[in-house]
Amino acid sequence: AALVAAGEVDMALGTDQGGSVRIPASFCGVVGMKPTHGLVPYTGLMPIEATVDHCGPITRTVRDNALMLEVIAGPDGMDSRQRGAQAQAYSAALDRGVQGLRIGLVEEGFALSNMMPQVAEKVRDAARQFEALGATVTPLSVPDHELATALWTPIGCEGLLAQMMFGNGGGHNSIGLQDVALIDRHRNWRDQADALSASLKLCMMVGEYGRRAFGGRYHAKAQNIRLRVKRSYERLFGAYDLLLMPTLPIVASKLPAADAPVTEIVARALEMIGNTAAYDVTGNPALSLPCGTVDGLPVGLMLVARDHGESIIYQAAAAYEQAVDWEAL
Repeated sequence: AALVAAGEVDMALGTDQGGSVRIPASFCGVVGMKPTHGLVPYTGLMPIEATVDHCGPITRTVRDNALMLEVIAGPDGMDSRQRGAQAQAYSAALDRGVQGLRIGLVEEGFALSNMMPQVAEKVRDAARQFEALGATVTPLSVPDHELATALWTPIGCEGLLAQMMFGNGGGHNSIGLQDVALIDRHRNWRDQADALSASLKLCMMVGEYGRRAFGGRYHAKAQNIRLRVKRSYERLFGAYDLLLMPTLPIVASKLPAADAPVTEIVARALEMIGNTAAYDVTGNPALSLPCGTVDGLPVGLMLVARDHGESIIYQAAAAYEQAVDWEAL
C-alpha cells in the first residue's frame, strides 16, 4: 500500500484475514478491496486460515481497483475456498452514480473504544456527501457487527495455529494445489521461533490454549455462530444496498521502538481491527476508500455489500471519488 501511495507501483495484491488489505489502504490513503470470500483464488498464497483467507487489489483509484479485480477474480480450479463464482465487469458500474442507493450507517462501527472523534467526523462527513449525491443514508444498529468481530478470535487464533503453523502453510482436508516449496520452507519456523512477531506468538498461545483446554470446542462453536451471523447479514442486505462505517478507528500510528515493551507492540499490531475483522468472518466484500485527513494522515471509510456485491461497492466508491478531493478535506 505504501508503494502504491508513493507511486512506485501502479497496483498491488494484499491478503486479508483480519483487515490486511483495508488497514494499509486506509493508513496510506489508497483504495483496498477485500472481495467476497472465495471470489479471488488463493492458490500459491500464504494461508492463515482457509475460512478467513481473502486476496484483493490495492490501487490509487477506484477504476484501477475494479479493473484489477476483473482480471484476478473467478475460479481457477485449484482452490477449495472457491465455489464457482465468476468475475463480473466491475468497471461497468463506475459511472452509474448513487441516486436511489440505500446506505446503512452502522453505529457500532463508530463506537469502538479507541475511535478518534476526528476520524468518526470525517466519515460522517462522507456519509453526508453520499446523501448530497442522491443516496439515502440511514443510521442503524447492527449488534451482530460486534459479535462477528468477537468470533474472529477463536476462528483466527485456533485456525492459524492449525493451518499456518502446525500445517506449515498447507493444512489438510482440502482439495487443491499445494505449494510444497512453501511448506518445506515454512516448517523451519520451529527452529527460529524467536523470530516470530509478538502478535503471532500471542495468537498461537491463545489458539493452543483453546485446543488444550477445550479441545477445539470454541472454534467449532464460533464457526456455528458465524452461520447465524451470516444469515442476519443476508437479511440486512434485503433492506440496504451498502453499509458504511470507518475502516479504522485511528489514523496511522508510529511503529514501536525495537526495545518497546511487548504490550505496546501487541497493542500497535491489533488496535485497528475492530471494524475490519467482522467481514473476514462473514466473507462479505468490503472496500476502504480515502475520505479525508487528520493531522495530515489519511482516513478511510469502509463500504460493505452482500456477497458478490462488488459492483455496487465500486459504483458508490467511484461516485464519491469523482465528487470530492479527499486530500483537501
